[in-house]
Amino acid sequence: MRIVRTPEGAIEIDPGGKRPGRGAYLCANRQCWEIAMEQRRLWRALKCQLTAEDEAALRELVASLWVEESAAEPGNVVSKD
Repeated sequence: MRIVRTPEGAIEIDPGGKRPGRGAYLCANRQCWEIAMEQRRLWRALKCQLTAEDEAALRELVASLWVEESAAEPGNVVSKD
């Protein structure tokens, strides 16, 4: 799943993976998201500070994710410009 910091500075979910801006990718495993949020890895990957609103919206998304087994190591974030 791709999260993008748009050129305007907004943090959004990018389901299609095509939105312009700095992106960070996380697997759909809920544990990966929780670790990335807890350890602020997503902030570092996007090279920004998330607002309280951004963080709340992402945490709401995390709460809705299904926990799935993944070959990826939990908490890994891959960033891509």
